[in-house]
Amino acid sequence: MSYWRLFYHFVWSTKYREPLIAQHFEQSLYNAVAAKVIDLGGIAHAVGGIADHIHLVASVPPKIALSTFIGQVKGNSSHFVNHEIRPEYKFAWQDGYGVVSFGERYLGWVVRYAHNQAQHHEQGMIVERLERTSDS
Repeated sequence: MSYWRLFYHFVWSTKYREPLIAQHFEQSLYNAVAAKVIDLGGIAHAVGGIADHIHLVASVPPKIALSTFIGQVKGNSSHFVNHEIRPEYKFAWQDGYGVVSFGERYLGWVVRYAHNQAQHHEQGMIVERLERTSDS
């Protein structure tokens, strides 16, 4: 096995930015995201979010393309919600995502940012580069 230390912050939104992530299943959703990261050979450092988007701080092994990785994480998590949680509505993610790489010395800060999404959004203390899901 090769040595690797790669750190990424991913963010993606619910379809049309609808507030589809209900509090009663958000932790189960985060657990499903983390489980898929591990299944893909990665490390899930943090998963957090609010009703209309999710943040994932992960180390992704170099053997898998980031687009493949996040596609599988998003697909698995929406399937989980629709087939295990079974909300009264169709759960779906938007097509795109944002990803930013960062150095290991920032890991604690980025993990705290992901875990404290509700407070950041309530207080208007968001970090734009960690919230972007598209070029526009």
